[in-house]
Amino acid sequence: MKQEIYLGKVNGKGIFGQDEVSMTLDKWLQLARQSYCGKIGYEYMHISEREQCDWLRERIERIKPYSYDNNAKVMLYDRLAWATMFEHFLSNKFTAAKRFGLEGAETLIPGMKSLIDKAAALGVDDIVFGMPHRGRLNVLANVVRKPLDAIFAEFHTGIKPSSEEGVYTGTGDVKYHLGTSYDRPTHSGRRVHLSLLANPSHLEAVDPVVVGKVRAKQYYGNDVDRSKKMSILLHGDGSFAGQGVVYETFDMSALPDYEVGGTIHIVVNNQVAFTTDPYESRSSAHCTDVAKTVSAPIFHVNGDDAEAVCHVMELAAEYRQRWKKDVVIDLVCYRKYGHNEIDEPTFTQPLMYEAIKRHKTALELYRDKLLGEGVLSKRDFKDIDKRVENLLVEGYEGGKDYVPKERDWLASHWKAFKSPEQLSRIRNTGVPMDALKEVGQAICKFPDNLNVHKAIRRVYQNRQKMVDGAEDVDWGMAEALAFGTLLKEGNHVRLSGQDCERGTFSHRHSVLHDQKNGQRFVPLANLFDGQPPGFFTVSNSSLSEFGILGFELGYSMENPNSLVLWEAQFGDFANTAQVIFDQFLSAGEAKWLRQSGLVVLLPHGYDGQGPEHSSARMERFLQMSDEDPEDIPEIDESQWFKGGHLGGQIQRSNWQICNVTTPSNYFHMLRRQIHREFRKPLVVFSPKNLLRHPKAKSPITEFDDVDELGEVIGIRFKRLIMDKSQTDRSPYPPVEEDVKRVVFCSGKIYYELDAEREARGLEDVVHICRIEQLAPFPFDLLKREMRRYPNAEITWCQEEPKNMGAYWHVLPRFQSCQKFLDLPAANVRYAGRMTSAATATGFSEIHAREQKQVLLDAFEGF
Repeated sequence: MKQEIYLGKVNGKGIFGQDEVSMTLDKWLQLARQSYCGKIGYEYMHISEREQCDWLRERIERIKPYSYDNNAKVMLYDRLAWATMFEHFLSNKFTAAKRFGLEGAETLIPGMKSLIDKAAALGVDDIVFGMPHRGRLNVLANVVRKPLDAIFAEFHTGIKPSSEEGVYTGTGDVKYHLGTSYDRPTHSGRRVHLSLLANPSHLEAVDPVVVGKVRAKQYYGNDVDRSKKMSILLHGDGSFAGQGVVYETFDMSALPDYEVGGTIHIVVNNQVAFTTDPYESRSSAHCTDVAKTVSAPIFHVNGDDAEAVCHVMELAAEYRQRWKKDVVIDLVCYRKYGHNEIDEPTFTQPLMYEAIKRHKTALELYRDKLLGEGVLSKRDFKDIDKRVENLLVEGYEGGKDYVPKERDWLASHWKAFKSPEQLSRIRNTGVPMDALKEVGQAICKFPDNLNVHKAIRRVYQNRQKMVDGAEDVDWGMAEALAFGTLLKEGNHVRLSGQDCERGTFSHRHSVLHDQKNGQRFVPLANLFDGQPPGFFTVSNSSLSEFGILGFELGYSMENPNSLVLWEAQFGDFANTAQVIFDQFLSAGEAKWLRQSGLVVLLPHGYDGQGPEHSSARMERFLQMSDEDPEDIPEIDESQWFKGGHLGGQIQRSNWQICNVTTPSNYFHMLRRQIHREFRKPLVVFSPKNLLRHPKAKSPITEFDDVDELGEVIGIRFKRLIMDKSQTDRSPYPPVEEDVKRVVFCSGKIYYELDAEREARGLEDVVHICRIEQLAPFPFDLLKREMRRYPNAEITWCQEEPKNMGAYWHVLPRFQSCQKFLDLPAANVRYAGRMTSAATATGFSEIHAREQKQVLLDAFEGF
């Protein structure tokens, strides 16, 4: 043990930072135990990059361990006192309230504040947090600085709704789901913007949303090296190991169009998940082992040791800033009460909770330590505790009559955007022909020396003909024109999804690949001189729906002057992201007062490809629409052709559901997302076979800003498309007495209906109308068509089974319009597949037979 042994050098230094390269074995063991067998456990040898391992080793293996001076210790105690007394105060004042307190993990608060201080000193000026409900109120109060009176008001009776006219208050959410933001000064003299995102009880669902928002902040803030905008995610031990979206978020951490320069993960490890012990909730040794898949270092720290917690938090900030990679802190602590304060934990963990009852709090342990060191006296502790207590009482009293002085509505660049209670006009979405053709010409250009695949070269040659007017515009070109014109107008465009660069159905070809050297060229990224890098982004994503959709949602929430789209490979696969649709996209504005203009493209249509490649489950999205089918919006018919007759119908709806059938309508729908004074999510049931259907094309004149009939001021998206024989768009059109049946439909079934009608020669007696926007429903236009066809039988036709699709959505709305117009309450005929458990058959012969029967049903009797 006394013999000197050679140990080598690390970064030019010997073991534990000494100049010597040899040491006696007993001294080496002493220092090794000091470094690795104390209150902190380090895992980093799984990292393959030697330089990163050496960097960590140099900071871990030291002769003199980390330490804090007395001033730092006093500040740490003050922060820990705030964390502990805040929970104690709430427990005494609101004994029966759920608050999901932080008792047992109070060192999280001084630790997070140390992390923020260190990150700010290293150049970070903006941090976005995501976290579950445990400890959220404490983080809101003591880290993000939400006013105490606002927090206490939520316990008293809830914050009183503002009486300010035009202010939307939504449905609200429980206090431990809410977020806030704050500009916080740090001890280094810097300021850092902190924002905690609102999130549901679905643990870990907010993870990709946070990362997406940070990526957007980095783009808009020109944070090229990703050193100024940072994400911090808090987790529970059970959810970190058990929820798949954790890995999905890790997986995108190094992807070119998703990386954010590293996220700091803090696992609040209670050593129990609700009532489930670790041996029942994971197969790995540690709850943090998933982080090893991306070679993230993991720091396990004893949550009772406040100084150790702060040290690893600071080390994590340093590592993230130096290496721009994820890092994980495992805060090994306990949960003093049950899952919530009124839950009884001894039912399932009697031994653990017997030990917890006897255990001193982290504040008591740290007080004993500082007393022993002579840093603070008992009188000093009393003074600190009294000051904290007085401020808590002051906040409690203020919360009884608290009314927000300024609504926490939207960030500064959202200030000009209107809430659902403030009327916004519909704007023109057409583009002057000269500008349209200028953009179209640029879209079709690529370098002469680029060896483009011959088939794709033909695609671009045909697109050039579309711009010249020699051919009608197809779906892919219409989308490119929408993107290009928005870019030219100064709007950022981002599209992501599995295989979206080419398009699942090989229709987009937004990225051209040189066939000889693999070089990539993106025409829309080279649209005009001086176009900023990333201004147009199109990116194939990982094979993830939940994570990537959450990421794009977060990205869309940062700045309204952008068109952000996520495209599913097939709409059928979107249900793996159902949490994002249910908890965030459909209800985020109502619960948390946060708007998003995210566009979701879900390929949908019955082409004989089986039950997993046919349906995006339209019925689910329509069911989540918050529109009352019996409440027909009042309209101002004097504004019919000016875009103002609808009032605020779309603004009052939670989202838009569309199933468009023409390239020009798709163009106007995308541009409408930007050319309005508010933002709403848009779910599009995008076509598959219409991408190349010979009749699903639009003349270039339908994209400009001139109405051919001279009726409408500006060109806009058509929520309902009349029968092709009709031209009168007024609210009271001439009556078509000879039409015996009107078939209403949505989506690509229209073209099959039209072909069948033409083959039967029924154009004069059967008319077909397409509902392009299913929600919010075009009551006004449906009433117009009912006035046009007073003698006609109404049929609804769809491809989907009767218990799916739009049938049960449109039926009560048709009946409401009939009642409004005092028409006989005739039945709406149904033409479509019968009810089914599966969305579609897997047999092509049966599919063809069913599809034919749908058409036979639609024209039955003729």
